Amino acid sequence: MAKVDLSLFSLAGKSALVTGATGSFGRVASMALANAGADVVLTAGHEQELNKIADEVRKTGRKVVTVARRPDTVEDGEAMVEAAVKSCGRLDIAVVASGYNAPVATVDMTLEQWETIMNANIRACWIVSRAAGKQMIKQGGGGKIVLTSSTRGKLGYPAGYSAYCPSKGATDSLIKTLACEWGKHGINVNGIGPTVFRSPLTAWLFTEDAKTARTNILTRLPLGRLGEPEDLAGALMFLAAPASDFCTGQIIYPDGGYTAG
Repeated sequence: MAKVDLSLFSLAGKSALVTGATGSFGRVASMALANAGADVVLTAGHEQELNKIADEVRKTGRKVVTVARRPDTVEDGEAMVEAAVKSCGRLDIAVVASGYNAPVATVDMTLEQWETIMNANIRACWIVSRAAGKQMIKQGGGGKIVLTSSTRGKLGYPAGYSAYCPSKGATDSLIKTLACEWGKHGINVNGIGPTVFRSPLTAWLFTEDAKTARTNILTRLPLGRLGEPEDLAGALMFLAAPASDFCTGQIIYPDGGYTAG
């Protein structure tokens, strides 16, 4: 029997950027990448929380750099990438783990609320991807870009998601577009599309008071439970590692089977 080549999942010698590192998925992503051997640049808007997660990641023995910025502007994205290049000499992996949602009925939602969600999701993905792609093309050797989508990128939702669903649908389209544009440079662009997983935004669904709402969701989940941030780590490691070198323009759904039904 042929042996599995575990080096396909090694990130030894790689440099990775993670935005939204203080979020539930961002923390898991940061630890997973470091445990696989990558040096990491962690970014987020909350400096105190950012320093806490950085201290945890340093326990892996990998180099850790922090940038207390959100990807709000082109300059922010470029500063994040520059930090990676300055610290590690190059950038091999970029993971956009940041995102935002605040459900409001469409007829009650203001344009400002809509733009806030769109900016936090699709605009941030474009900003980071642009900066990372520019550097990866410049340095040669390809690279991996992983964006955070959602099952809501392909499915609507009847509860005030008229900003969130379009933002994730646009993220899916950006993934496919960049994959086509940058494939000639050896840059793989893919996405992770989870369903509900435990985070500050969804914590209420895990309480006893939300039993009815939770039960309604679980009827659509063949695996019979809500997600945990750790459930996203396997998909991320595949997309960040050499194992996915022939995979680009794809969205992997660690969603308990939600999109299968």
